[in-house]
Amino acid sequence: MSLEYAPRGLVGMLTPQANTTVEPEFNLLWPAGVGMINARLMSDGKTLAARLVDYFDTYETSLRQFANAPIGVAAAACTGASYLAGHAREAALVADIEARHGFPFITAALAVVDALTVLKAKRIGLVSPYPDDLNAASIGYWQSHGFEVTDVARTLNDESTFHPIYSLSGSNAGRALQELEPKTLDAIVMLGTGMPTLRPMAAAIGWGGAPVMSCNLCLAWRAVTALDGATPSADTLNSWLRGEPWAARLSR
Repeated sequence: MSLEYAPRGLVGMLTPQANTTVEPEFNLLWPAGVGMINARLMSDGKTLAARLVDYFDTYETSLRQFANAPIGVAAAACTGASYLAGHAREAALVADIEARHGFPFITAALAVVDALTVLKAKRIGLVSPYPDDLNAASIGYWQSHGFEVTDVARTLNDESTFHPIYSLSGSNAGRALQELEPKTLDAIVMLGTGMPTLRPMAAAIGWGGAPVMSCNLCLAWRAVTALDGATPSADTLNSWLRGEPWAARLSR
């Protein structure tokens, strides 16, 4: 079924309840013909970790917000939930949702895994906006997928009354990213779907460091690949890493 504003396909996105970054970044990232509808992941948890656990446990019920919309792929724009659930539980949940609904279900964390895999990256650096406990869980998650985390550049706005990650600016993220430019790495991942990353990534196109990707960019790339029924490849990912065509839209 073709939609007026999504002839290439419609993505159903699950977004943490207070995340202010997902919609604006994906609206810049999507290529022509791809549309998105958004549903909010909800939790009354008092801590970040408690909310992330709730989000993971309610992915299935959160998909009901899309009702019978003709989505071609569902995506979860939340990396922290994957870290805490772990490699095996995440894989089992993804397989179950896909079997129940008949469309691909992609988490942001698994999209990053796919991106690093097609690039044949082993030694990775992270730009992390997480507090200590979630940062440690993140490192453990990437290691469980066979990657060697050799460098971590930290940035966190722990004085914010709103949110320590969502209140970060692109310049905060960019300063942390610059710490990794001279490192010997196969790839750099800017973590978190709530940290603004597009301007720092655009500034790093053609720089002297390793290829730079973010969770949102990887998730957009994997969702479009799934909509097209294509196999993830380094060729298609590299065009995204070069900013095609999102960097031009960002500059405007």
